[in-house]
Amino acid sequence: MSDNLRGVLLMCLAMLAFTINDSFMKAASAEMPLFQAIFLRGLAATCALLFLARGMGPVVLWPANRRMLVVRTVAEIGATIAFLMALTHMPLANLSAIMQALPLAIALSAAVFLGAPIGWRRLTAIMVGFVGVLLIVKPGTDGFDFWSVMGLVSVACVVLRDLSTRQMGREIASVTVAIWASGFVALMGAGVVAWQGWQPVQWHGVALTLAASAALVVGYMSAVMVMRVGDIAVVAPFRYTALIWAILFGWLLFGTLPDGVTLIGAAIVVASGLYTLWRDAIRARA
Repeated sequence: MSDNLRGVLLMCLAMLAFTINDSFMKAASAEMPLFQAIFLRGLAATCALLFLARGMGPVVLWPANRRMLVVRTVAEIGATIAFLMALTHMPLANLSAIMQALPLAIALSAAVFLGAPIGWRRLTAIMVGFVGVLLIVKPGTDGFDFWSVMGLVSVACVVLRDLSTRQMGREIASVTVAIWASGFVALMGAGVVAWQGWQPVQWHGVALTLAASAALVVGYMSAVMVMRVGDIAVVAPFRYTALIWAILFGWLLFGTLPDGVTLIGAAIVVASGLYTLWRDAIRARA
């Protein structure tokens, strides 16, 4: 199996796992305060990751060269807060459509900050893709509100997270990165809960957060590993599989579907990303 194929499969797995996690967290936020759900999910996920790390042998949880790990963890916290705040006030499919700007944003950021090659065709595809993003978020209309902005903030944080993951040394194990992300997100949730106060939790809410944490463990591990194998321009477009799952789960679980303009915008963004994938395949053959 080539690195690119391994990266594609990991990306598809990560998108499915994160969408399942999002669905359970959206349901859990109706049962308890959001940051309380974040804390419970993070606590369970961190315990599971520590158990996994123990079974993998010696794992350094406090590496010497951890600058990029700290940057990634801060970005993970920002992305989690922004995304889940938006998720509690937006349909899952609509927010997922906004997040489909990620492959284009990552490709552009990699060119600007990491010196990755980018031709005029790919740059044009990125610009066309952002037109699709504008159709999704609808600036200047009633559909564009604070929660749409939070979705865009989450995109920016994920870009920073993924680029910093790319810059980390191979000596830092993927499970270490996942433990840092899960643990510090849980601590952030605990801090907010300590300020807001603890609310009684029903067993149904606990079950939802435990299910979300199981999906999160799979998503964290896959998302870390996918940024460390394969060509980022080849792997990134497969984030679009998340939109398919989000539309399906949003319809089955919450009875919501995005409107026509949102679907048109999402189709433009997906088509732009797939075009960059096609161009990369041609360049690779050349």
